[in-house]
Amino acid sequence: MDYFLQQLINGVTLGGVYALIALGYTMVYGIIQLINFAHGEFFAAGGYMGVIIISYLAANGVSPVVCIVLGMSLTMVYCAILAMAVEKVAYKPLRNSSRLSVLLSALGMSIFLQNGLMLTQGVYDKPYPTAMTAGGFELGNVMISYMQIYIILITSGLLVALNLLVFKTRIGKAMRATAQDKVMSALVGINSNKIISLTFAIGAGLAAAAGIMVGFYYGSVNYTMGFVPGIKAFAAAVLGGIGNITGAMIGGLIIGMVEIFAAGYLSSEYKDVFAFIILIAVLYFRPTGIMGENVDDTRV
Repeated sequence: MDYFLQQLINGVTLGGVYALIALGYTMVYGIIQLINFAHGEFFAAGGYMGVIIISYLAANGVSPVVCIVLGMSLTMVYCAILAMAVEKVAYKPLRNSSRLSVLLSALGMSIFLQNGLMLTQGVYDKPYPTAMTAGGFELGNVMISYMQIYIILITSGLLVALNLLVFKTRIGKAMRATAQDKVMSALVGINSNKIISLTFAIGAGLAAAAGIMVGFYYGSVNYTMGFVPGIKAFAAAVLGGIGNITGAMIGGLIIGMVEIFAAGYLSSEYKDVFAFIILIAVLYFRPTGIMGENVDDTRV
């Protein structure tokens, strides 16, 4: 039972990270029906920008709490601006083109951003100042680190804030209207271009926060770190129902839990395989995902 509880805590921690990344995929798809395969690179860029800002603040005597809060805030803003720039350059000119063209543009932008990180930050891992988040406590034989608590609390706060934004504000209403019908939303005065850019920015900001938390959790970041978590987060978005925010949260938690329990009880060598097994199974048995809607029935 102690081992099960330990794996449960680890799974919730990892699942929260996947949920934050998956939200970017599902929000962008809900607005413009685009799978943004460059989204994982915002996660990696957030990890790098976070360690740069936090290390600089720490070296100048700023307290750890201020370092983390200010570093995460600035990093989220940076990645939001980067995502809006990517949308303007790589996606907006192709908005009326075929989906294959946009998909190829997304793949090309992913390669471009990854190589940009490699050229500017180097090929070696960049260590995080983990001393400011070190430590933990035990509940019986279950070890809970402070960083796991931080990840769960920050993730929960961001997920609640996103739900309030989408379902309780005028901006969220405009986002939902644009996702439902771009033409009619434009007729009532909604600027779809601004809403699309804002959607990219919000998704990238959440991914950036996840990148910083992963950097602290594992102790370092590298320029390839966005690829595998990005694919797993995409699997989580599909599992929950691509385009459904609540579904992306649930899908991320499920993927994280399955990966941790499979690694703990079966084999850690194949832990990355299970997310893709789930993705294939969902596409085969329930293509719309857990909370996805039948698009044809909805339109009828």
